Amino acid sequence: MMFEHGDRVRCTTTGDDGLPLVRYGFVRSMLSETGPVVVMFDGEISTEIVEVSTVVSVSITSIELHLDGSDLLDDPDLRRGLMPLWQAEAESAGLDVDSVIDHGARPESEHCWSLASLTSGGQRYILRALRVPDNPDVVRVRADVFGAAPSDPRSQDVPR
Repeated sequence: MMFEHGDRVRCTTTGDDGLPLVRYGFVRSMLSETGPVVVMFDGEISTEIVEVSTVVSVSITSIELHLDGSDLLDDPDLRRGLMPLWQAEAESAGLDVDSVIDHGARPESEHCWSLASLTSGGQRYILRALRVPDNPDVVRVRADVFGAAPSDPRSQDVPR
């Protein structure tokens, strides 16, 4: 993927503690057509060179949480807390969410709940929480274009 100067990006790596580390920033340049990418991360003065495979463009549909604990979906009180967690992540990413209508975590299926309707840039989205099929103890929270089926969590290039 090619990135251009000024693109807003998310970089997902593994921290020194072995846990996933997500940082947001802006592309300064690419060193070649295939990478690596020079990124200025939020809150940093200098740039950092990162592998292109760890970088994705920031959009409403690329903000995704992977949370350990099936109880996050099993317990109604915990399920209601997933929307504010995603909103905080979207805010950290620098995204403008114009409106949010809380659904109160309505079930769509046995493994998927509709958390809220969102509007951003004139486009409508649905915020969903679902179990990752290959690992039912992991809960995935992400926005999909309104009217679209929940996207397959196995198709995402993010840590699980």
